[in-house]
Amino acid sequence: MNNPGTIASTYLDDNEYSIQIIRWILKAINLWPRSTDISIIEKAYSKFLIFVCYFLMIATMIPSGLSILLESQETFEVKLRSIGPLTFWFMAIVNYSCLLMHVDDIRACVKHVKMDWQLVKKIEDRQVMLRNAKIGRFIAGFCAVFMHSGVFSYNVARGFSTDILYVGNSSVVVRALPYPFYSKILNAHFSPAYEFVFFLQCFSTFVVNSVTVAACGLAAVFVMHACGQLRILMFWLEDLVDGQNEERNYMRQKFAIVVEHHLRVLSFVSRTERITNIICLIELVGCTMHICLLGYYCIMDWVHDNKQNIISYCIILTSVTFNIFIFCFIGEILSEQGGQIGKSAYMTNWYLLPGKTALGLVLIILRSNNSLKITAGNIVQLSFSTFGDVIKSALAYLNILRTLIT
Repeated sequence: MNNPGTIASTYLDDNEYSIQIIRWILKAINLWPRSTDISIIEKAYSKFLIFVCYFLMIATMIPSGLSILLESQETFEVKLRSIGPLTFWFMAIVNYSCLLMHVDDIRACVKHVKMDWQLVKKIEDRQVMLRNAKIGRFIAGFCAVFMHSGVFSYNVARGFSTDILYVGNSSVVVRALPYPFYSKILNAHFSPAYEFVFFLQCFSTFVVNSVTVAACGLAAVFVMHACGQLRILMFWLEDLVDGQNEERNYMRQKFAIVVEHHLRVLSFVSRTERITNIICLIELVGCTMHICLLGYYCIMDWVHDNKQNIISYCIILTSVTFNIFIFCFIGEILSEQGGQIGKSAYMTNWYLLPGKTALGLVLIILRSNNSLKITAGNIVQLSFSTFGDVIKSALAYLNILRTLIT
């Protein structure tokens, strides 16, 4: 006889395995949903951490923007190198705000995942869920490592570089900052102001990267969990009728469980779509622009034989491309799995079901015709073809940019 404590421990361990990575990421930027009955002090501390995250992002974006617009006397080509990071910070602020507005939806999805692990009984179903959880963990972890390593390698490379500061008719060699800083706020070219701004920008970079990783990882973990539930639903549909000798009441009970599970999955996907809707639109537009700009930076550094920056830009370019690919990948696999439900329902031995129960399969088939999807602002459905369009658009804009500047 199974030990109840062991069963509870197993489903809790499985649930922890599936959400562990995104919990680490979301907690780092105070987006992990807290309990609704926390004390006033904990609520105040949470608000303070949110303020700190916003401050760190704004403390880099605004001085950088002011420096580019009001202070820089560099050529347009040099200014263009600072526009890319500026838009990246702006995207992160918008994404962070979107995630904050949907904390309740994130909490509901986390509870839903936990309940699914608790409800699973068959070893085969658990193995399906574990396989999908492993994919979600890998995507979230890989995205985190790649994004942080790419951007921080650029920061470190800039920290070891030097810039020429022109003061009147003379020039001074100063240490370079990762991003421009408006000198009328603070002259960050000399110690100790340089060290303060440098570490401020590094902390800001960590927050911005974590927001991007949180959006991608959250979508990957939730969508892969939904795909696992759809796969289990297909198994249940295949086993809906085991033989002609089954009692009608038993068949109806099995069918009721299938319908209830289908509705749970649809509700979960709908909530996930609500969380990621605007974020996907921002990522779609932003990644198209950043792939174009990063490609241009790599070309310019290749021309100027600046190999140190090329490596950093290539890592960032790869991570940005990977991000938009993940969004398109999970959108494609979700649509594919959702369409398979109708096929599985049709391939059952529906003729052995009681009349009214067999008619219920028609409703499942009809509902499956409305494909499950992840969209960018309810405008573009994310799929492999969307990823191809992003790459083609980015390369086209890159060609236009090179033509205009040269």
